[in-house]
Amino acid sequence: MNPYLVAGPAVISFSGGRTSAFMLHEILRAHGGQLPADVHVAFANTGKEREETLRFVHECGVRWNVRLRWFEYRGHRAFDEVGYNSASRNGEPFETLIREKQRLPNWQERWCTEWLKVRALFAFAGTLGWTAGSYAEIIGLRHDEGLRILNGLERADREGRKVLYPLSKAKVKKADVTAFWNDQEFDLGLRSYEGNCDFCFLKGRGIRKRIIRDGQASPAWWIQQEREQAGFFDRRDRMKDLVDECASSPEFFDEPILYREEHDVECGLTCAPYDPARRE
Repeated sequence: MNPYLVAGPAVISFSGGRTSAFMLHEILRAHGGQLPADVHVAFANTGKEREETLRFVHECGVRWNVRLRWFEYRGHRAFDEVGYNSASRNGEPFETLIREKQRLPNWQERWCTEWLKVRALFAFAGTLGWTAGSYAEIIGLRHDEGLRILNGLERADREGRKVLYPLSKAKVKKADVTAFWNDQEFDLGLRSYEGNCDFCFLKGRGIRKRIIRDGQASPAWWIQQEREQAGFFDRRDRMKDLVDECASSPEFFDEPILYREEHDVECGLTCAPYDPARRE
């Protein structure tokens, strides 16, 4: 059976990266270009996605003639539907969540993905009258991300959810995704180490310093949040410290660290499990 044939009800989680976009393309192809009425594609915007990511999500929808539902956190556990033009671009949803919690997410508490990404899609499903386990969550993890898949399946089983990984079932690997996009007329436009969240604290310090030096994304928002909360996202380095290091140290010292690809995951796919019993 074709692993990309999706029986509804289902929500396809579109992170905005190349892998999940490839999965969406293959699902559409399996269905002759038209998804079943009870299969929806959803993208959750944190406000800290790169502009390239937002354009890519929009372009996938337009080129492939598929409706992509965009959602953002609005505070007090509420979400609004937005679109490409109205999507936040200055970290507003993320900042709202930080102010509510009065602390920063970090390497131990990665609740930014849980609240801004995962729960957004659950909230959307709820508006359709769907509950956990009554619909399938379609997640774009590849066959070569086996440990993440096993962890995801374990969480889903514990939480009574139905999670499917069609890329894994199709034995798709990173090289397959790369080859696909090399043949397309459009692309995400980000290097593999950049990721869709501009300065995600799960990225290695060498990668974040490279992004600072490239000047394609500003660290100002992250510095401001650390200052206002008197805290830090990364247990090793505050963002201002990385900026200062970039201003004072030669670039070549970071190169061996950079190309280890310390962070190679699309935000929203693996970071945070959703635990319905948690109240915070």
